[in-house]
Amino acid sequence: MVELSQAGAGLLRKGFAGDTLNTAWYARACLPADWSVEYFTALGDEAMSDEMISFFKQAGIGTEFVRRIKGKAPGLYMISLKDGERSFSYWRDSSAARQLAADAELLREAIEACDVIYFSGITLAILSRNDADTLLTEVRRAKAAGKIVAFDPNIRPRLWSSYDVMHATISEGARASSLVLPSFDDEATHFGDISIEATIQRYRTLGAADVVVKNGAEGATLSFDGVESFVPAEKVKTVVDTTSAGDSFNGAFLARYLENKDAPAAAAFAAKVAGRVVSEHGALVAWEKLGIKKA
Repeated sequence: MVELSQAGAGLLRKGFAGDTLNTAWYARACLPADWSVEYFTALGDEAMSDEMISFFKQAGIGTEFVRRIKGKAPGLYMISLKDGERSFSYWRDSSAARQLAADAELLREAIEACDVIYFSGITLAILSRNDADTLLTEVRRAKAAGKIVAFDPNIRPRLWSSYDVMHATISEGARASSLVLPSFDDEATHFGDISIEATIQRYRTLGAADVVVKNGAEGATLSFDGVESFVPAEKVKTVVDTTSAGDSFNGAFLARYLENKDAPAAAAFAAKVAGRVVSEHGALVAWEKLGIKKA
């Protein structure tokens, strides 16, 4: 999506972001150069989509499987901030990304070309029910083939037609995944979980082998191979913008975990990255500000 964020003096700054793109951005920042990151989405055929494609490429994010749809354009959102906490206004009802799973053959080709697949509850929410089913079918196939399928429920009720549909589809997303990365405040609010342990148990019961529950400034609790561990959050002097806190954690965690398979160490690294991200404006923080050299 096109992102408009505060630039001071009543001005807005244009950027590109979106939860899965944010995660891809931070994964690319944290992975070695010999790893590739491909972004699967749908864009239009106009200038803003062209600019977005160029942005992906400049960041080292692959665009081989990006669909281009005639007459369409990216969605748009604007961030409003108060004391570091954000709220959003969206214009995306007709965005091209809503058709990202409409070409089932291309979707399968993209997933088969990758070793790790990451998607979110927002991905599922913006799709038609038929296209969401298509996506879930393909990620189930990837999980059955032994690939890592990572899923962040990223619960946004306004995107769903009803709570029942939201609950059912997010649960199906978890069933199709091997790793789930929920945020506890979302799970407590929208699924009624009374504890982090309840969130972990619910997602493990649905079929996710591993779970990382993010809990903001309270840290993260992990369950890998049935063993729980806790990693504290990075202490931040001033929280500027929490827009991409969870997304940056996800990307950094996946990058480090894929390298060393040490989940607690990967979570500690991800907490540091997320701490730096919330100290800056916008969803995508320049890699040099993170202390990470560009791949």
